[in-house]
Amino acid sequence: MIGFVQAGGGSTRFGTDKALVRIGGETMLARTVGVVAKACEVVQIVAPEGKYEGAPAPVLADRYPGEGPLGGILTVLAAVQSTQEWALVVSCDMPFLQAEFLSFLCGRARTSGAEVVVPESGNGLEPLCAVWNAAALPTMQAAFDSGVRKVTEAMKRLSMEVLDESVWKRFDTHKRLFWNMNAPEDFEEVRRVLEGSKIK
Repeated sequence: MIGFVQAGGGSTRFGTDKALVRIGGETMLARTVGVVAKACEVVQIVAPEGKYEGAPAPVLADRYPGEGPLGGILTVLAAVQSTQEWALVVSCDMPFLQAEFLSFLCGRARTSGAEVVVPESGNGLEPLCAVWNAAALPTMQAAFDSGVRKVTEAMKRLSMEVLDESVWKRFDTHKRLFWNMNAPEDFEEVRRVLEGSKIK
């Protein structure tokens, strides 16, 4: 299975590129690529062309730069369409992702008849920590072409296997699995937690 790390967003609330902030001597982008690499045979980064020179994994040029996560997901689905393969898609700003959970998620997808296997947390569906089947492309593309930009809105048109807390809670004893960094204070909290635990 191929894993894709979405990067290159605007980071408007954060004030600087979240992918390039450093925790424990490595960027969030490199950290996330490393976690995904433990669960997937191949890892690629989805970002605007030329944005990350010397990136820690090959970059797949975002076909819809500036259009948000849905554009990145469409880029991924188009890339795997010819193989009819599953693709793990995660955001680069989720510092508490665990390789064990991602491996579980990928394994669950391989036996699923759905078009997307997605966890659901207290914040709702987590489409940027989900496994997507190439078969979802036509439906997601049609949603995008009709003006939809919110991923969870487009997903309503797909067959989904939703994994609630009872499924994933064993991987998330500290309630942080899907937590992401949206603001500088979030980054400081991440550093406090991870550096306090010697950064796993």
